[in-house]
Amino acid sequence: ILKVKGRTIMEVTADPEQAPNYGALCVKGRFAYDFIQHPDRLKRPMVRKNGVLAETSWEEAVVVAAKGMFDLKSMYGPDSIAAFSCARATNEENFLLQKFMRTSIGTNNIDHCARL
Repeated sequence: ILKVKGRTIMEVTADPEQAPNYGALCVKGRFAYDFIQHPDRLKRPMVRKNGVLAETSWEEAVVVAAKGMFDLKSMYGPDSIAAFSCARATNEENFLLQKFMRTSIGTNNIDHCARL
């Protein structure tokens, strides 16, 4: 539950009646929301054109990224590609990343910054 004042997030809480956490949040889930308002945060997709990053549509960004990965996989094989996930991502997002890498790319080269 986001408690917002204007366009600023003031507090993050969880519903005590909602499974699976019943109101409990980890430290990052409860307090690590300052990056949402950070001035350096990207808000639109960007691609490199003639050596310079330029804003583009989501459709073009996805096509450029997919072509780049397809080209790498074709030239060097699936194990030439790796994924590194972020602790700011949800469990569901991290699950989707590893599933994508294993099923679509064909590699187990996956890591996470919170790995011990």
